[in-house]
Amino acid sequence: MKKLKILLLADSSSIHTQRWANSLSESGVEIAIFSLCESVGHYHQEIEIYTNGFDSKWTNRNNNIFSKIIYLKTIRNLRKVIKEFKPDILHAHFATSYGLLGALSRFKPFIISVWGSDIFEFPRRTLINNIVLRFNLLFPKCILSTSHIMAIETSKYTKKKILVTPFGVDISKFMQKSNYNKNSTIVFGTIKTLDPVYGIDTLIKAFNISHNKLLSKNINSELHIIGGGPEELKLKKLAEDLNINNQIFFKGKIPHEEVPQQLQNFDIFVALSNSESYGVAIVEASSCSLPVIVSNVGGLPEVVVNNETGFIIEPSNPEEAAAKMFELGIDKEKRETFGKQGRHFVEENYNWETNVKQMIEIYNNSIINGY
Repeated sequence: MKKLKILLLADSSSIHTQRWANSLSESGVEIAIFSLCESVGHYHQEIEIYTNGFDSKWTNRNNNIFSKIIYLKTIRNLRKVIKEFKPDILHAHFATSYGLLGALSRFKPFIISVWGSDIFEFPRRTLINNIVLRFNLLFPKCILSTSHIMAIETSKYTKKKILVTPFGVDISKFMQKSNYNKNSTIVFGTIKTLDPVYGIDTLIKAFNISHNKLLSKNINSELHIIGGGPEELKLKKLAEDLNINNQIFFKGKIPHEEVPQQLQNFDIFVALSNSESYGVAIVEASSCSLPVIVSNVGGLPEVVVNNETGFIIEPSNPEEAAAKMFELGIDKEKRETFGKQGRHFVEENYNWETNVKQMIEIYNNSIINGY
């Protein structure tokens, strides 16, 4: 049987691109990647990566439309790659930058996966951005979204059908927590970029409240923050100002392959984002049987069953977050129950192996039926 050949238009440095490419390759799909930036990812040897070598500052997804002019210079290179690789499908990950490349290539069949800021932020900045997004979405036979809320947002810019394709986790790597709270200290944790959009300041304020309440019950607690970003110094200063810095540990950015082990060290996972299109970090935490506390924004409520796998609270509300942190901190049985139910929820809905099979089915249907 002829191998399915997919050319991904995607940022080769993204862990999400790496996961899709490697997993599809492992499933017998021949994969090549066309990336605007030099590759710094870890890919299987058989995956061909074509790059243009642009500095990331020119291809950053947050840049305005005028920086997108650089993409016009790459069309000739992309067409050469298409001619050489002869893909069955062209699949753009990110609707604006790589979506524009795919649209201008005029290759068919063409698929676009929306990622988040390309839908929630980019088209709202300027009228030109809005027009570019609508233009890009005219060309794909199929549009994919990892969450229902993002699919709804995408539907504002196109009348085409949007398929929801969850971005799950490898449940064999993100394993169920083997032991619960071996010592007397409750460890709250988060794994996020230290950026204002992720509400780490709210988390620190909430932890300050919950820590003092737990101390009144003779329960010690810590907050472990994994991730780097522009707000690091500001957040450390906030912890010092609240006199809670000795209980908060900034551990920096880690490779994704180390995330499962770090999650095993947590008792409760907290994500108080102000905006988020999809909560893959929450799915990873639930897969490790951690109870979760998330803010009611974007795609986060889709990956949590309130009062069963965790709590959903209002954003930018440290008092409400602290109350739920305290509730889980003093109740070991509830932590374990929520965690086990979270693991089951992930097994049923976000098993990565199932997600990859679903993507291959979409590819085949796009070729056979034209979706």
